[in-house]
Amino acid sequence: MSLTALGISAGFMVGCCTAAQIARRVSQRLLSQDGLVPVLMNEAIAAAELCACCFELIIVADNFGVATYAIFLFLLTIWWGKVWGDASACPYTHMEDVLEGRTSFKEMALRTWAELMGGCCVYRIVQVFWWLEFAETHKGRAFEECNADLQVSPYVGAVIEGVATLLCRLASKTISEQDPKFSSYIDSFIGTSLVVAAFNFSGGYFNPVLATALKWGCRGHSNLEHIIVYWIGACLGALLSVPIFKLRVVRRFLLGEEKEKQA
Repeated sequence: MSLTALGISAGFMVGCCTAAQIARRVSQRLLSQDGLVPVLMNEAIAAAELCACCFELIIVADNFGVATYAIFLFLLTIWWGKVWGDASACPYTHMEDVLEGRTSFKEMALRTWAELMGGCCVYRIVQVFWWLEFAETHKGRAFEECNADLQVSPYVGAVIEGVATLLCRLASKTISEQDPKFSSYIDSFIGTSLVVAAFNFSGGYFNPVLATALKWGCRGHSNLEHIIVYWIGACLGALLSVPIFKLRVVRRFLLGEEKEKQA
């Protein structure tokens, strides 16, 4: 495939990030910053940005390989970490907050709903872009039937998504507490590496909203299997990270003896 096609994909992702940033600025100007409405709007925008870019990353992976996909994903996650603010575009982070008493079940449910709306609705914009077929890699993609990325049994897939999500959350919590130099780059590198490691088995989504927006109803797994792998697996992994990270042996291993004593 030509570099022109790759450039068009890159341009689309840059355009999505730019549009999302503009939407955030407009939202801040038009909405009162009190209450849940601006929070939900920020989550919806972040989820739409995430899913729009990841739809295009499918094109990149299919035509230019996983290595190119990983480079784009690494750069995107660094950008998202800098501009999303309190938004996560991922429901299990709010579930963790509920478990630790930092937020209510109602807010968790509303944030998840906003993320699903943003992530699923943005596909229509992506579909129109693909339909225009600016690049040869987009030919026939707008209306073709999608295929599931799950290449193992649903239960094995759930374990893969769960364990990888657990490792990813433990890494993020460790980096958050230690706050090393270039922390955002380290976090993005770990997350991207785990995605690549799971790519040929479960797809490496580690985010129920992202997986639902991209692969719900696709040929290759039932809706129940999708829920088992991408919702139950990933969310259990994230929730387990909360008590595991508090274990003394884990904190000693991840944070070091001195940091563990300070905790």
